[in-house]
Amino acid sequence: MKEIYFNHDGNIDDLVSYLLLLQAPKIKLLGVGAIDADGYIDPSVEACRKLTDRFNLRNDHLEIAKSNSRAVNQFPHEWRMATYSFNYLPMLNEKGTIQTKQAKLPAHLDLAEKIKNADKKITLIMTGPLTDLARALDYDPSIEEKIAKLYWMGGSLNRHGNVAQVNADGTQEWNSFWDPYAVKRVFASNIPIQMVGLESTEELPLSDKLRQHWASLRKYPAMDLVGQAYSLIVSVPSASLFLWDVLTTMSALYPEIVETRTAKAKVITDGLSAGSFDETPSGREVTLVTKANKKLFYQKMDELLKSAKLK
Repeated sequence: MKEIYFNHDGNIDDLVSYLLLLQAPKIKLLGVGAIDADGYIDPSVEACRKLTDRFNLRNDHLEIAKSNSRAVNQFPHEWRMATYSFNYLPMLNEKGTIQTKQAKLPAHLDLAEKIKNADKKITLIMTGPLTDLARALDYDPSIEEKIAKLYWMGGSLNRHGNVAQVNADGTQEWNSFWDPYAVKRVFASNIPIQMVGLESTEELPLSDKLRQHWASLRKYPAMDLVGQAYSLIVSVPSASLFLWDVLTTMSALYPEIVETRTAKAKVITDGLSAGSFDETPSGREVTLVTKANKKLFYQKMDELLKSAKLK
């Protein structure tokens, strides 16, 4: 049985990823941490607590850890507001109370303690910045040996970025731009890393066809929740969104849904290219996802969402 710790930054894709992890068979969730990046931290933690109350059918013992890590470069306010909307969805608030508790330790210490006390090497899924892991490694370097693999949504090796700010040249991805120094710290470790970059999910756009698919299956509670969640995101063709975080999570559960290649990459920490990557022979080795099996991805995602029952 794979034991997993999930660290995320609270936007729609992250919260849908958490819903999928709550339904996945043959895993155990050791912990969940949320960081104040692509979604505001308080509604993010609260939404995870509510998701746990309603969908934790494996009855994993879970408390949600709140990060106190801070940004080098913060996400746009307009993007982050979606977390508040998700947290207000009626299905999550029907009971009017929250049973799942917030963890006593901040997320980086919760992560370190969960890894340290695990019976086996853990799988780490991170769909936001790497800051909590970097801080956990600084706090207790011994945990490095107990991480079997890191699955990270972040970066881009083809210089295709999604940051449009005056202090950036547009070649960087937001999760790495949020804290480039944390990326450098984690890449200095020996933890095996599988990386889903911006270039990894071109087969998986958030499209009207996909929205209609979820709508047609709304008799399933988790499908209904996912359809409502993604209805909060409105994009234009020039700024298309893709299921980056969900692919990262699903590839950790079902490795067969992706194709990969080995790459050597080095992060830039300063200047207008901070958060960008150079693919260079002197870089550290990562496994880069290059392609997704679209049919199998949606098949597995549907299976998990259809299997969910409300508590």
